[in-house]
Amino acid sequence: MSVRLTGLTTGTLYNVAVTAVDTSDSESTCSTVATAAAALELSATPSTLSFGSVTIGTFLEQVFTVQNMRTGTVSGTAFVSAPFTIVSGSAFTLAGSGTTEVTVRFTPTALVTSTTNVNFTADGDSISRSVTGIGALTTLALTVSKTGAGSGTVTSNPAGISCDATCSAAFAIGTMVTLTAAPAAGSTFSGWSGSCTRTGACTVTMSAAQAVTANFSVKVPITFTDDPLVVQTTAVQAVHIVELRTAIASFRALNGLPTFTWTDLTLTPGTSPLQAVHILELRTALSEVYQGLLMAVPTYTDPTIVAGETVSKAAHVQELRDAVRALP
Repeated sequence: MSVRLTGLTTGTLYNVAVTAVDTSDSESTCSTVATAAAALELSATPSTLSFGSVTIGTFLEQVFTVQNMRTGTVSGTAFVSAPFTIVSGSAFTLAGSGTTEVTVRFTPTALVTSTTNVNFTADGDSISRSVTGIGALTTLALTVSKTGAGSGTVTSNPAGISCDATCSAAFAIGTMVTLTAAPAAGSTFSGWSGSCTRTGACTVTMSAAQAVTANFSVKVPITFTDDPLVVQTTAVQAVHIVELRTAIASFRALNGLPTFTWTDLTLTPGTSPLQAVHILELRTALSEVYQGLLMAVPTYTDPTIVAGETVSKAAHVQELRDAVRALP
């Protein structure tokens, strides 16, 4: 004969004696008292399994060790709910102080933290152990949009963005992506907004999803007096300098550069004398536009102009006009 006591409190000391009753309902005296602390049929270690961050579309497996805590044989099962599953050891039989492994798999399906319990049951006893895991991504989205009255394309390095055709792409976390804007004929690129706020190439680091906007403006046709200037024939006039100042100032504003301060701010055609410093300033102001657009700075005749010594020439003005027209 064997007797199982249930509903006991683990760790509590119990005193147990039994009697026997014959067919005449005569009861014997109590047996010798047995004393013992209530204990579980089984144990499972560790108490908690953390799977950390696992990429959606993949899985990770970890193991609980289950042990028989009694001298006899126990049989049991293990159960857990999604996104966790038991891949081995869900049903087990343990003799003596035997152990077994129960393998749990975490397969995330969403960008959330999942926490639940694995329930182990054996011969009426039940214990639970916590499991937790985080769904994660290895790629992040970069989205490009375009605005403004002009038109153009945006491409990326590494490849992936080729807008208009492809304006959104996924890149590995941590990737540095460089976007380059190319205006169409008659348009000009006037800068980025969103994750980039500059006028040259835009570089973003994919530490989070990124959104960038490219602004394209319509380019106003540029006209000049005495166009083209004839070297050694056309005399350089104040109007030529004023027109170049106006054109360069518009490009500086378009590309987010500060207003340039000119010497002799007001030049009067036919009255104001032209100086080498006027040419030098035009070159400086224009070179800053080229540098902001990550373009090679133009080269000029008489690269070193000395104020008060170098005479302004038609070639100086014509080269500046050509450089202005070459801007996107």
